[in-house]
Amino acid sequence: MARCPMKLSGLVVVLLSLVAPPAAQAQLPFSADLDSAAVLGVMSAAADWQLSHPSGHPTDDWTQAAFYTGLMAFTTVTPEPKYVAAMRAMGYRNNWRPGLRPGHADDYAVVATYVQLYLIDEDPTYIAAGRALFDYLSAYPYSESLEWVNNVGMREWAWCDALFMGPPPLVAMSSATGDRKYLDLANRLWWKTTDYLYDKTEHLYFRDSRYFDQRAPNGHKVFWSRGNGWVFAGLARVLQDMPADYPDRPRYLALYREMAEAVLALQGDDGYWRSSLLDAASRPNPETSGTGFFTYGLAWGINNGLLERVRVEPRVRRGWAALVRAVRPDGMLGWVQPIGAQPGATTADTTEVFGVGAFLLAGSEVIKLAR
Repeated sequence: MARCPMKLSGLVVVLLSLVAPPAAQAQLPFSADLDSAAVLGVMSAAADWQLSHPSGHPTDDWTQAAFYTGLMAFTTVTPEPKYVAAMRAMGYRNNWRPGLRPGHADDYAVVATYVQLYLIDEDPTYIAAGRALFDYLSAYPYSESLEWVNNVGMREWAWCDALFMGPPPLVAMSSATGDRKYLDLANRLWWKTTDYLYDKTEHLYFRDSRYFDQRAPNGHKVFWSRGNGWVFAGLARVLQDMPADYPDRPRYLALYREMAEAVLALQGDDGYWRSSLLDAASRPNPETSGTGFFTYGLAWGINNGLLERVRVEPRVRRGWAALVRAVRPDGMLGWVQPIGAQPGATTADTTEVFGVGAFLLAGSEVIKLAR
């Protein structure tokens, strides 16, 4: 009889824990459950916050293009028409033109969104300027070294971020128009950059040649989370529009699976990937742009039959929960590393438009797992 009160006391504690969650949980404004309504709710909040707080970057800039990519992915899973309308308005403001630097991948990343809108509205003016640029680039020699000197980024894909900016619009244009030369150009330059920047031991990309010999505080190589996130997400976007019978497609699939294993091994227990992938302790704060791209890429792999769902979905859930925790009640996504080229600092109040793009990309694939 003496032990009964103790059992009842324990039961009370359990019951209270069910009806009165810890304060940290109670304060979370959004649910991270893999439930369609929950995913759409937090995606809508993040998208609406960004649209109502326009970035100061040029509207044809790579920073904006990453957001547009995420927002267009969101339009495929929500019935709300205002997001397509916002992107159509952006295209008209830009006169459907890429940026002003014809050889710089950052300046034609926006063309991918023009192509997606063209597929909706079937208006050839949407892609006319982008196609003219890609015709010009298809005749460019692309014959120099990718060493980070002499402003090489103006002419070549000499930094790993470029694999998110350049190949997807080229491959999308090829798919939309049926002209294989755009895909062939993207393919040629993808492997030129990969042969130069991909570390075949770590299965990660150096940001550019300046980092070949640099070392993190713990002595390991410097691999930047968002930089590799750009590549991993770029891989998924390229594969999405690449024909199933394209001769080099098996190479992309092999690279995707190889990178996926490296990415999975580097996720933190709390779901985030730290800014410095091989030295998490040197940048211990959460980082949501790299986390967003990795979560997107892994979820996309499950949804397309490239990764084993039973093994990988728990990691996707962990990554999505981490991202949702970073969204404030007003919809602002925090913990985004500012513009940079290497591992950097974050805070709960640092946000950027491209981070929201990564978040929306992730949500667009996570919701498919929920459904």
